[in-house]
Amino acid sequence: MYDSALWQPSANLETLRKRARLLQCIRTFFEAREVMEVDTQSLSLASITDPHIEVLTCEARTQGQNLIYYLQTSPEFAMKRLLCAGSGSIYQLGKVFRAEEIGRRHSIEFTMLEWYRVGLDHWQLMDEIQALLKTIIKVVGLPKDTQLTKDEVLECERLSYQAAFLRHTGLDPLSCELSALQEYAHQQTEYGLQETDRDTLLELVFASVVEPAIGQHLPCFIHSYPASQAALATTHLNEQGQEVAARFELYWQGMELANGYHELTDPKEQAKRFADDKRTRKHMGLADRQFDERLISALEVGMPECSGVALGVDRLLMLLTGQQHIEQVIPFAHQRA
Repeated sequence: MYDSALWQPSANLETLRKRARLLQCIRTFFEAREVMEVDTQSLSLASITDPHIEVLTCEARTQGQNLIYYLQTSPEFAMKRLLCAGSGSIYQLGKVFRAEEIGRRHSIEFTMLEWYRVGLDHWQLMDEIQALLKTIIKVVGLPKDTQLTKDEVLECERLSYQAAFLRHTGLDPLSCELSALQEYAHQQTEYGLQETDRDTLLELVFASVVEPAIGQHLPCFIHSYPASQAALATTHLNEQGQEVAARFELYWQGMELANGYHELTDPKEQAKRFADDKRTRKHMGLADRQFDERLISALEVGMPECSGVALGVDRLLMLLTGQQHIEQVIPFAHQRA
């Protein structure tokens, strides 16, 4: 017997009205800045190599061949190919898919806003994100019980990864001994003594200790990640002469909202990072994936200097409406889909 109540939306109508205002506000913001909206494919013959993100696939038969398509986890690679083709600054607002466990902040299908600004570095992109938040809050509002004023919330805090780690753990993530990191991780989580990968330990400690402590009052940008966590970002030297990634993440009330980079444009370095990811996936016993050779070909033609960021629209709406579960801001979530 089916559940006759599952036809109803998982979000209430007032939240859905705010969702509509949020989406319209985003489009108006970028239109005013002459940033072109694009709409790239949801299915691709190539995938990401990131060992920490799992993808959904489907099979289709065409011209006598059975082809495996990957549902996009982000429109990043397709959008970068457009940048290489001369699109100029672009944004995309649409659905993405990740094969991760459904939870309070996670859904298999969710809405992502991703944009790339030609000629801006990651510091300038942080300024633009803050301007976008200011515009959205004026239009959509804040929860009635918030302790922040509309003006106060606009000034986001900025902390380097190193400073945040030191503040909340007492350890310097760029220089502490592996044994000290193992011991601290074990004290906080009961895991880590046998782990020898430094980045795995850093991510474990950051997620369990640092992340819950930042951005509780004001949104907080964490920037200058370890160079080993650069992903698709360039690297540079910090004030102490240590190599760090030109990467940032935005946190607010314990949730990661956005992840941005001063984008890597070197095709050889990008191919090397893809290869490194594939080796990591093999070491972890994960399925091999075909990396996007079309992106490498596009980078060989040349991508303009730019910065880009992806922002979780559903999570932002949760914070703007005071909802505690992502299903409360999605029209038909999970079992209702």
